[in-house]
Amino acid sequence: MSTSSSKQKQNSSPLVAVVILNWNGVALLEQFLPSLLASTYDNMDLIVADNASSDDSIAFLRREYPTLRIIETGDNWGFAGGYNRALKEVEADYYVLLNSDVEVTPGWIEPIIAGMEQDATVGLAMPKIRWQKHKEQLEYAGAAGGMMDWLGYSFCRGRMFNENELDEGQYDDPIEIFWATGCSLFIRANLYHQLGGLDDDFFAHMEEIDLCWRAKNAGYKIFCYPDSVVYHVGGATLEVGSPRKTFLNFRNNLAMLLKNWTGSQLITRLLPRLVLDGVAAIYFLISGNPKHLMAVWKAHWTFFIQIPKWWQHRKAAAEKIEACRIGEKNETGIYQKSIVWQFYQTKKRRYSELPVDGWK
Repeated sequence: MSTSSSKQKQNSSPLVAVVILNWNGVALLEQFLPSLLASTYDNMDLIVADNASSDDSIAFLRREYPTLRIIETGDNWGFAGGYNRALKEVEADYYVLLNSDVEVTPGWIEPIIAGMEQDATVGLAMPKIRWQKHKEQLEYAGAAGGMMDWLGYSFCRGRMFNENELDEGQYDDPIEIFWATGCSLFIRANLYHQLGGLDDDFFAHMEEIDLCWRAKNAGYKIFCYPDSVVYHVGGATLEVGSPRKTFLNFRNNLAMLLKNWTGSQLITRLLPRLVLDGVAAIYFLISGNPKHLMAVWKAHWTFFIQIPKWWQHRKAAAEKIEACRIGEKNETGIYQKSIVWQFYQTKKRRYSELPVDGWK
């Protein structure tokens, strides 16, 4: 393993560049870099991309890890913009976008690269994600693989809304999913660039689901390989209860739907989706969270004001998708029923309880 990324190594294993995007996360780097340095994969480059941190991150890295490659992006571009700028400077066969608050296990890379090398149509992948604070529990950000319902609500094997399951081996089978979490996202480097990378204007939240959706629209598969396990802290940059996080999630979700739904889907599905968002806003109000209600309304009117911009993003994405298409649009991982209905009305709180006739 190397901590610099100067050129392609002469090695039979594919070169995997693990890139951590950091913003004022010196305590997380100090805590979790040692687990990364214990990785057993024999052709890995470890890189930290820094989004203009104002803490001691850069000084710490230069002092404690003098051979580690650091890419300074020059400003806080968010998750999407930071990675786009950093990865323009990284040559590898595979990228791993890894959050700074992730603890990895020694053999976490090998099962995923083996799976992707065996099937060239697997464009993106992820490990199983457990919660770093309670390591027996699947974690919110990705659990054992991301799925989506017909109205564009995301959920996971092992996580429905805020209900997280204990990991009892129930999701230990490799499986094709709809989206892979950005906290530990494996992607073929050439595919990342062919698709245009993450959408800068998302800033943070939902940008990895949008990227995965574009890959699926180009015919690629996305897999979760649970033989690989990492532990995620979660909420290290924006806390779960942050109104800013609520705003970004609701606005970016609508932008993602506009970019990726067909015209007929937009006509038939956008209105019910907006209604359910309104119900969520009312729930925030009666739960004593008026700031989150305002965040939802702000997300909606911001989205509508920005529709011309997002429509241009849709057109640009479609061109890139066609240029790297390998097959028909891949909708594996889309649940053809409402997760909101299943969770709140029929009380299906676990992925395994969902009616199987909702899957294609």
